[in-house]
Amino acid sequence: MAGAAAEGDIKSSMVWLDIRFSFAYTRPPEQSNHKKEDFMTISEALLPEFDQEMANTRKTLERVPDAPDFRPHPKSMPLGKLAPHVAQLGGFGLSILSMPELDFATGSYKPLPFESAAQLVKALDEGAAKVRQALIDTPDEAWSANWKLAINGHAIFEGSRFLAYREMFLNHLVHHRAQLGVYLRLNGIPVPSIYGPSADEPLA
Repeated sequence: MAGAAAEGDIKSSMVWLDIRFSFAYTRPPEQSNHKKEDFMTISEALLPEFDQEMANTRKTLERVPDAPDFRPHPKSMPLGKLAPHVAQLGGFGLSILSMPELDFATGSYKPLPFESAAQLVKALDEGAAKVRQALIDTPDEAWSANWKLAINGHAIFEGSRFLAYREMFLNHLVHHRAQLGVYLRLNGIPVPSIYGPSADEPLA
C-alpha cells in the first residue's frame, strides 16, 4: 500500500509539474501558433538554469587556491576534498538522467584528486557537457520515472527523476559551491558574484 501511495504521489506531482511548465514556459508569441508543440519541454525549460549554474560554478572553481589542506574548522572538509567534489558534481547529473538508480558500492565512482584550479575547471567542463546533452535528450515522460541512490543497498534517496535532478544534483552542487565561497573569503580571495553582487564584485 505504501508503495502504491508513493507511486500515486509521484504521478500527481508530475501532472502538476506538466501543467505548471505548460503555462509558465511557452515559446515566444512570434514563434507560437498555440499548438502543443509550441510549449517548451521540461528539459528546454531547465536548460537556461543549468547553463547559468555551470557558469557560476566555473568562475568559483577558477579562483580555488593551491591550499588543499586548508579547512575553516576541524570538522570541515579540507579544500583539497571540497573543491574536487564541486567539480565532479557538475557531471553527476548524467547518472540521474541516464540510469534508473545508482549504488556507490557497485558503481565506478572515484573521488577526483586535487591538482590545480585549471584541472578542476577542466573536470567540471567535461562532466557538464555530458549532462547538458543528456538533459537535451531527456523526454518529458522520463522525468516522472523513479530514481534511487543507495550505498550498499541502503537507499539515501528515492523519488522521481525530476526530484533527484533538483535535489541530488543541482541543489547539491549549489550547496557545496556556497561552502567553497566561504573558503575563498577566508583565504583572502575575491568571492565571485553569483545571483547578485558580492562584497568583492559590487554592482557597477
